[in-house]
Amino acid sequence: MIEVEKLVRRFGSTVAVDGISFRVDDGEIYGLLGPNGSGKSTTMRILAGILPPSSGTVIAGGIDVSQNPLRVKEITGYVPETPILYESLTPVEFFNFVGSVRRIPEEKLQERVDALVRAFGIEEYLGEMIGSLSFGTRQKVSLISAMLHDPEVLILDESMNGLDPKSARILRELLMDFREKGKSIVFSTHVLALAEMICDRIGVIYNGRLVAEGTVEQLKELAHEESLEDVFLKLTESRDEVLGIVRALKEAL
Repeated sequence: MIEVEKLVRRFGSTVAVDGISFRVDDGEIYGLLGPNGSGKSTTMRILAGILPPSSGTVIAGGIDVSQNPLRVKEITGYVPETPILYESLTPVEFFNFVGSVRRIPEEKLQERVDALVRAFGIEEYLGEMIGSLSFGTRQKVSLISAMLHDPEVLILDESMNGLDPKSARILRELLMDFREKGKSIVFSTHVLALAEMICDRIGVIYNGRLVAEGTVEQLKELAHEESLEDVFLKLTESRDEVLGIVRALKEAL
């Protein structure tokens, strides 16, 4: 379970996250949606214990992120929007490093590595330097490393970026399996159809504030719209701008 209460994060005079509150239950996929610069990646870094909040509280798996960020990292799998990996290592070396840091028994580590490597189809790249791999393959390495220790909490920030359709489907199925096992998952994506497909509830963040929250059907009813895309554009005050741009393009082309 994740509980966020009046979370604020400032960078100098800039308020990136402005007093948001939400809760993610065990066995729930919570979609955190917002335009670029809305504060969602900052929020997810705080949830994962990477970045301290300026004020407010975050409890993940019963642990206060501010009081014990190391313990939060132990129970959390975090995939940032851009993979952060040791590029001078091979995937095998990186997985072994993660396993040692996570204190995963060697036999269990090998079992999990083998299963996840086969699932994401990166067997042929295991001996290559991570720095030489494509963005999509590095994303798969990042995903595998985040799941090796069977975390209680998963924080996935635009984790579908760079994945081929097969790998994206496998990740969706893995997330469903994690949900069945009672994990708490926070998932961000710009692919609204994907969010509609897998998220139990969605929070829309805009200018650092949570402007709406609920199931897809509840959000559609709140915004009086028939699609999640229209809901998102309306709640983030983007629809009129988009329509204006489209009209201008039609006139120019």
